[in-house]
Amino acid sequence: MAEDQQNSILKEGFLVKRGHVVHNWKARWFVLMPDKLLYYKYDGGKRDPCQRGKIMLTDCEISCPFLEYDNRPLVFKLRTKSSAEYFLEACSREERDQWAADIGAVVEKLRPADSPISQSTTTGPRSLQLHNVSLNQVVDSMHDVHSGIKLTSHNEQGSSYSNCFSGSAVVDWLVFSQLALTRVEAVTLASAVLEEGFLRPVGMRSVEAQRSHGLSEQFLDDSTALYSFSENIKKRGSVKAETSLSAMELSGKVVKRGYLLKQGHKRKNWKVRLFVLRSEPGYLHYYDPSKDDISPVGGFSLRGCLVSALDDNGVPSGVKGKVQGNLLKIITQSDTHYYIQAPSRQEKMDWIEAIRGQLNK
Repeated sequence: MAEDQQNSILKEGFLVKRGHVVHNWKARWFVLMPDKLLYYKYDGGKRDPCQRGKIMLTDCEISCPFLEYDNRPLVFKLRTKSSAEYFLEACSREERDQWAADIGAVVEKLRPADSPISQSTTTGPRSLQLHNVSLNQVVDSMHDVHSGIKLTSHNEQGSSYSNCFSGSAVVDWLVFSQLALTRVEAVTLASAVLEEGFLRPVGMRSVEAQRSHGLSEQFLDDSTALYSFSENIKKRGSVKAETSLSAMELSGKVVKRGYLLKQGHKRKNWKVRLFVLRSEPGYLHYYDPSKDDISPVGGFSLRGCLVSALDDNGVPSGVKGKVQGNLLKIITQSDTHYYIQAPSRQEKMDWIEAIRGQLNK
């Protein structure tokens, strides 16, 4: 990448992209520029210098969240001026919303000065007026077996809750369903649904918020605040539900998550994986972002593990391929060695610090 172009980079990182012809999902390295979004392939632990494609952002429309994929709640959609559609998945709600906001800021800067000010880059109603909203209809839509909110199982501080959903999932769904324009409006609407007794808090965070906060702060736009339908709503019939509870090792609180490259144990090839660090119990799991399966493809307990940064000078022992540094190594209690590459030195140090924080507990 030329030096002047390098200086124009606004943001970069891994996103998972849906293919245009074959609708498979592949992790790509995305680079946000002042007028376009470039993406590259990672091969053998190193970014390919040739870009795989570019998305021109002039008059681009952004839909965030985009919830048409049941097992991919972190997707947002870009629709270009030429009507080409791109579906991109981030590693967390915070990352998804930040990417959408940063891309949206670029789109606004590219808009001509005499162009009418857009209502929003995300499709939705003009405003939310609660006196015109039928809360019964909102709840019926949420409870719809085909298009309603998906029920899942969650664990909080050792307790398991089934057939529920997080506060942030409710907000995502309300925005996606165009029942609210912004997340703030969605929280207001969800608070009214909660106040009317259609939803009930489950778990410590949501129960405490309802007990101690004012009406406007009772509903939490948070992935760790859990809610479920009230008993009288459940009697209407079942919505989409997860059939199995999470295993104990998946019950810990999520401390950190992000895309990292991992070297395979047998073939020694490098693949992008979504890593999720949990505490109480401390585990590090990794997922294949190209698959719709929500189960991890691997993971290990952090008990007795050793984690260290590897020298960026040359290729460390045990590492194969032309990697570009930012490596860390984890040795498990069973003496299995994991070689992991972060996208930047700062990310490497952040992951090492987060993992060591769990080792000391």
